[in-house]
This record gives sequence, structure tokens and C-alpha cells, in this order.
Amino acid sequence: MILYDIPDIRLFWSEDERFLKQFVVPHIWQKIKFQPLSKYPPLINDISFWLPSEKYSKNDFYDLARTVGGDLIEKIILVDEFTHPKTKKVSHCYRIVYRHMERTLTQEEVHHIHQAIEESAVRELGVEGRF
Repeated sequence: MILYDIPDIRLFWSEDERFLKQFVVPHIWQKIKFQPLSKYPPLINDISFWLPSEKYSKNDFYDLARTVGGDLIEKIILVDEFTHPKTKKVSHCYRIVYRHMERTLTQEEVHHIHQAIEESAVRELGVEGRF
């Protein structure tokens, strides 16, 4: 507990992937600092869009979403990739997990952030929204 600065011994019996993933490192000597977990429930929203014909990187979307959503975004996962058989356009669907460290979020709060991410993705990445 002291080595990793873990505040509660009960966490050692946790099966929460947010806790366990913190201790998966490429090198055994890599320094690990425990990041506190929120006890509040997550809100999950999906976003899907057609990719632009120019080059596109998933990391650009991850950066954009985290810039807009900040610390409220716990995780972003690419859950589906689809290529239209006729037009050959590619669509991505991302699942965004929102969670606050100190309180329960409302869907209304998250909707405003999610909408800002959608608008920013269209404006800055040149994607065509499917929302």
C-alpha cells in the first residue's frame, strides 16, 4: 500500500479493470503511482461518423475528445469499423465512457459535452456525422 500509495486495502481484492490495468507495465522496474478510482456510475455514449477521404488518425479523435471532455472522459474505445460496400466510405463508431470523481453525472450534462465533441469532430477533423 505504501509503495503504490494505495489508500484502501480492500482494493487489493478488486476485480475492477480500472484498478488492475494500472499495474500492467512493460518493465518490472517501471515506477507506478496509483490513480484514484471514482465510485460513481459511468455514463456511456456512442458517436459514429464517416471518415474524411484525406488521411485520418484515431489518435486525432482521441485527442480532440479528451480536449473537449477533459477529466470527465474515463475511456474511449473504437467499437466498430464499417466500410460501405458500394461507396467504400469508412465509418467508425466510438464508445465514450464519462465518469466524475466526486459526483454522479447526469445525462443532460454529458449530452452537452458529447454534442460539443460531435461538432468539434466535424469542424476540426472533417468527418461526416452519423448522429
